[in-house]
Amino acid sequence: MTVRELIVLGTASQVPTRQRNHNGYLLRWDGEGLLFDPGDGSQRQMLRAGVAASDITRICITHFHGDHCLGVPGVVQRLSLDRVRHTVHAHFPKSGAHFFERLRHASAFYDAAEIAEVPVEEDGVVARGKFGTLEAYRLDHGIDSFGYRLVEPDGHRMLPEKLREHGIQGPEVRTLQAQGELNGVKLGDVSEPRIGQKFAFVMDTRLCDNVYELADKADLLVIESTYLARDTKLAGDHGHLTARQAARVARESGVRKLVLTHFSQRYDDPAEFHAEAAAEFDGEIVIAKDLDRVPVPKRATGR
Repeated sequence: MTVRELIVLGTASQVPTRQRNHNGYLLRWDGEGLLFDPGDGSQRQMLRAGVAASDITRICITHFHGDHCLGVPGVVQRLSLDRVRHTVHAHFPKSGAHFFERLRHASAFYDAAEIAEVPVEEDGVVARGKFGTLEAYRLDHGIDSFGYRLVEPDGHRMLPEKLREHGIQGPEVRTLQAQGELNGVKLGDVSEPRIGQKFAFVMDTRLCDNVYELADKADLLVIESTYLARDTKLAGDHGHLTARQAARVARESGVRKLVLTHFSQRYDDPAEFHAEAAAEFDGEIVIAKDLDRVPVPKRATGR
């Protein structure tokens, strides 16, 4: 059984609060576990959320401000302590490679984990696998920052009744999928199109073209909304988005489910973020809370 969900480890911005840990998000995507922006305290939040170090297959860092990366030392050392056997790929802005090196070796420990560093320097695909493609696009935050986008390719869903009708069974099904035709039967005769899913992760940034590139037709968009609209100037000055701007991006980009996070400590009432976003976006809105589990929407049809 496949599982696709977002596990929220933290939702604060620069300053954590009594209710909000620094950033941290684990995306379960079938056999993959992508850990995005592990801030300070992420290892403990993983424990509270029931996330094992062995669940992590990739670490994706948008930029090297502390609330997005200070959890790296604990996570990396936990990978070694737990003797995680698979390679964990680490994606981060290439210009911050020296920061990653310091975080990776922040203290003495028995270094047994295999971390494959994959620095990001320009827009485009940074990884390919059974999941599809992982893409990165540059954002506008004052220091090098990249958002990430996971894209599953379109495919086909086999129709059992049509397979029986054409007498195709067992290993023949896989052969037909691989070749597109078997004994005169075409793949389209026994299947229907399956639309690939998309996930987007957008952290600290002003509005820019690549915010829309990342969000385009995402089934699940996780996006910062550090400020409310009444502080739009402050958001722009510090390279951030408001809840209204994030929701407008979701509406204009055809997003299905919107997750707002990375909240400034200046705000006490999460309902304000929901009300502001709902004025712009009529799809599903989640105001993220620490330890939330947010399922990726069921596969869309006809998109």
